[in-house]
Amino acid sequence: MKLNLDVVKSLLASPKDIVILSHRNPDGDAVGSSLGLLHYLKSQGHSVKIVLPSDYPDFLGFLPAVSDIVIYDDETEDARRAIDQAGLFFILDLNSFDRIDKVSAGLDNDKRPRIMIDHHMYPEPIADEIFSDTSFSSTCEMIYQFMDDLGHAGWVTRDVADCLYTGIVTDTGGFRYATSARLFRIVSKLIEAGTDDYKIQDSIWNTMTEKQLRILGHCLANRMEIDPELRTGIIWLTQEDYKHFDIKRGDTEGIVNYVLRMPKMMIAAFIHEQPTIVKMSIRSKGEMDVQQICKAHFRGGGHKNASGGVSFAPLGTTINKFKNLLPDYAQEIDTAYHNFNT
Repeated sequence: MKLNLDVVKSLLASPKDIVILSHRNPDGDAVGSSLGLLHYLKSQGHSVKIVLPSDYPDFLGFLPAVSDIVIYDDETEDARRAIDQAGLFFILDLNSFDRIDKVSAGLDNDKRPRIMIDHHMYPEPIADEIFSDTSFSSTCEMIYQFMDDLGHAGWVTRDVADCLYTGIVTDTGGFRYATSARLFRIVSKLIEAGTDDYKIQDSIWNTMTEKQLRILGHCLANRMEIDPELRTGIIWLTQEDYKHFDIKRGDTEGIVNYVLRMPKMMIAAFIHEQPTIVKMSIRSKGEMDVQQICKAHFRGGGHKNASGGVSFAPLGTTINKFKNLLPDYAQEIDTAYHNFNT
């Protein structure tokens, strides 16, 4: 789905109070795209606020203006005030209102204009103008394309570039997946605009604490199961693990990817027990589509190679359900493996 640029230009023709919304448990792409768009819109004379349902990971604290983000869970009155005053909304890195929880209250029937920019599958009609394209690596890549389509690529400042580059790096796993010739052309433009590739990559990947390293060691030594025939690895954590290591938001980021460092693995699952729910993150290589597994069996979805889901069954039951599903995908896994290695 593409935007009607004439409509968008008309909406942005005069200064407005704009609110940018993105999803709960925001990642680098959600925060980077929101901040990149914020810096661009401010340069065009608009008043802009970012409202996120929950806080962002600590490692993103280096991004310019990140401290200005309004966190709904912590600053509910400020968030509602910003939403009430908005004349225009941008909805980024999500395509259904259930991803922003209470933040969406009242927006279903709200007549104020909304623009959605997102790269996930199956967008819902929650905006007047929708830019939805799963061929993009990230919403950050789409924000650059959005600016370019408006004829404003020249307004990509160092601040904009740093934010967009961060989201691209995190959503592609350091340029390991979802890449394209278009993506690298855009990345070259961001570097030309002044972003420091080494500094940003260092800020993203080399910020683990001692606690996080010990959690990783525990996961790999004590909580990892490998099924070599089905080329799948599972890492799991209990509520007791969360208490023992005092695991907080962001402490387990990226752990699921370690399974895929083994050359014969095609699927990696991280299944972790929460107080009222079991959550899972699934990653894959090549043509192996794990989005279908999450969508069909775990009330989730996402991308072909990176998806998530939930279960209301106990942790052990959820793990067994996932294991028992894998033989149904054995042929697909095998085909994806051989195509990936030819």
